[in-house]
Amino acid sequence: MRVGVPVRVIAGPKHGPIVFLSGVIHGDELNGLGIIREVAFEQALTLKRGTVIALPVVNVPGMDSHSRYLSDRRDLNRCFPGSAKGSLSSRLANLLYEEVILKCDCGLDFHTAAIRRTNYPNIRVDFDQPHALALAKAFGCQLVVHSKGAEGSLRRTATKAGIPTIVLEAGEVWKIEPGIVELGVQGARRVLGWLGMLEPLPEPPLPIETIKRTLWIRAERGGILKFHVVPGQAVRKGQILATNLDIYGNHQNQVAAPVEGFILGMATMPAIKPGEPIFHLAVPGRRTAATIRDPKADLEVHPESEDLQRILATNVLVQKTRRSNGTKTG
Repeated sequence: MRVGVPVRVIAGPKHGPIVFLSGVIHGDELNGLGIIREVAFEQALTLKRGTVIALPVVNVPGMDSHSRYLSDRRDLNRCFPGSAKGSLSSRLANLLYEEVILKCDCGLDFHTAAIRRTNYPNIRVDFDQPHALALAKAFGCQLVVHSKGAEGSLRRTATKAGIPTIVLEAGEVWKIEPGIVELGVQGARRVLGWLGMLEPLPEPPLPIETIKRTLWIRAERGGILKFHVVPGQAVRKGQILATNLDIYGNHQNQVAAPVEGFILGMATMPAIKPGEPIFHLAVPGRRTAATIRDPKADLEVHPESEDLQRILATNVLVQKTRRSNGTKTG
């Protein structure tokens, strides 16, 4: 089976950094396609120096079949650096690694949440890698999350090989979301400006929050959820995040935040089973947590963040909290 990967190489008039932009490693995560297409295909990208290697769709068979995986049912983002004599996924990973990744100085990889979930835009990076962390901060995303990356992932493998790589996690599968595309385009161009490949862009409007810890909040019992928060929202310890109802609308229990934090990601499908993840909470440092905890603190949302929160909440039912007497929270 022959698998083609579309590539566009854009070179500036002078030598400089070589940067790869990769999208749709998971075939159902399309926001990266929208971002890279606008950066490198739909707009003129006139570089002052250096080279951009744009790969808008790495997993073409997966995109064709609306699937996260390649046709051999393997996760391409667990196969790097791959092998020229391995499975289809391993061979494709090896070809990309040898022919593209190793020829670059750094990279940006674009992802979304998994099926039935959405992510508030955040950069994933290994904080122990100073060059990668500097790249992450240059992107200008509000939340920068410490993560070494899964074994076999492009980001972890490339970074280990001395090619600092970051991942933007934003939005949900099977969509090209305009707000996410706009943020991703600005971030990519901001990185290229920071590297001296484009004219520098203005500083991002939102302060960067570095996150060293995240946690999942799971359902205690099955039911139908009513959500009371949106992606990106700051929440206080004990705040009710969702109410769990049965199919007749009878109250079962409420889901509360165990600590102060930001809603990094959340389920978009209201029907849940016991143990299923509902919220992914980003736990900030002590200073930010104390600000969130303070009932007198002004948690006013920046307009840009508010726009993203509203866009990402379009597929979930968000209602005001209503407590019921004698109910269990957790």
